[in-house]
Amino acid sequence: MIFRLIEHLQLAFYSLILALAVGILIGIFISKYTKLAIPIISVAGILDTIPSLAILSVLIPLVGIGKPPAIITLFLYSLMPIIRNTYVGIREINPAIIEAAEGMGMTEMQILIKVRLPLALPVIMAGIRTTATFNIGITALAAVVGAGGLGTFIWTGLMLMDYDLMLIGALTTSILAIVTDAGLGLIERRIKKRVTGRGG
Repeated sequence: MIFRLIEHLQLAFYSLILALAVGILIGIFISKYTKLAIPIISVAGILDTIPSLAILSVLIPLVGIGKPPAIITLFLYSLMPIIRNTYVGIREINPAIIEAAEGMGMTEMQILIKVRLPLALPVIMAGIRTTATFNIGITALAAVVGAGGLGTFIWTGLMLMDYDLMLIGALTTSILAIVTDAGLGLIERRIKKRVTGRGG
């Protein structure tokens, strides 16, 4: 059980870190070049509508079975909330704050790092929370391609008609998702309180 739990967390964590690195950069990019925002967000949204098993089926001939196709699939599903929330968070910043930063002689990079991203962090964190919670649930499908995780109990239970085994996998995955959502929700509220000066 512990081994499968660690596997599950690793798959969700690796895909989330990858999505953060790519998604935040894309969000920053489209917040500057707004004409590209709708097309890029639309493409990310389309990826969310493709069934995960279909993506896995396409990836298996390309990267084989095991963790690689599972992580890539989770990564693709993770992009939309992070890209969208980074874009929205940056675009919603009061222009007067940016003008004040420019008036202080700050460079564009300094404004991004010291002003835009910190102020956008509560919105970005909401996207991270959504993504992480969703990932915990969908990572159960990783067992289909031999990537392990808690989904192994579910799929093994299905094959053996062992309902207890299926229940163990389903309940553990659900509890993990709930705990992840609650933990990140607490972090999100603290970040919002620090940035805005009030609770959320």
